[in-house]
Amino acid sequence: MGKRAAALSWSQLSPLAARWSAPPDPTQGPTSAQSRLRLFGAKESDVRVTLYRDNHAWCPYCQKCWLWLEEKQVPYKIEKITMFCYGEKEAAYKRLVPSGMLPALSIDGRMITESDRILMELERDFGPLGEPIASLTPQRQLERSLFRAWCDWLCRPSRDAREERQGQQEFEAVAATVERELGSTAGPWFCGGGFSTADVVFVPYVERMGASLFYYKGFTLRDPTARPNLCRWFDALEQRETYLGTQSDAHTHAHDLPPQMGGCYASGTAEQRACAQLVDQGPWEGVPDSGRREPPPLAAEEAASRVL
Repeated sequence: MGKRAAALSWSQLSPLAARWSAPPDPTQGPTSAQSRLRLFGAKESDVRVTLYRDNHAWCPYCQKCWLWLEEKQVPYKIEKITMFCYGEKEAAYKRLVPSGMLPALSIDGRMITESDRILMELERDFGPLGEPIASLTPQRQLERSLFRAWCDWLCRPSRDAREERQGQQEFEAVAATVERELGSTAGPWFCGGGFSTADVVFVPYVERMGASLFYYKGFTLRDPTARPNLCRWFDALEQRETYLGTQSDAHTHAHDLPPQMGGCYASGTAEQRACAQLVDQGPWEGVPDSGRREPPPLAAEEAASRVL
């Protein structure tokens, strides 16, 4: 793998941090997990919506609602809440939402839970994002089928190599259906008319599938030979500032998913162990499904600035 570079000293990091002199405006600038208020040119007094999401942008269902709001440019406030699997739920939030579920959304003081219901209510108040949700039943069912196949393979320990192969084959069969669905449209999106709620529905877990299957199974979902249409979809997503602002990375997903999913089980093959080592220890350039193909400009400088 070659020799890894030594960590930079504090004195070496300081000039990097100094270059990050004008961080983007979290209120009016690009999509950011650090934002507490998003206005899109509106006044704060115009805000009707509050999104309650997890602290660290790890919740897939929160990402779905977050991305929809960013795409539609609906002004909203953000309240960050602890996920059940990472600590005690805030008492004030439990008074608002006794179940403690995330995400939750308030529109004009009306509290809504469950991500699909939230999207339906947002669509009712602010209009559809592309195709209306009522017309997307086949795509939503396909996403759930892919989710179940992924869970069956990732979250259930295999007793032997035959069971491991079976889990992979069942997942690949559903992934092939997704590939055909994407190939049936003229553009890269699930609905030929452009980016829509259908794509928003697929984003969170397909992103996590790519990261987790690479880490725990040595499997590359974003394979241009086997799944060119899915790769085309990911490439198009990564041209969208909104998606890049919500997108995470393979290391984060590999380690935040087990508490959420009740466990993720490695296949234990030599290829799997090599993939996990790449994600954990690098070199990270070129790791499939690690998130962005290339780091965003000044990412290292921003990270150094926040640490310092």
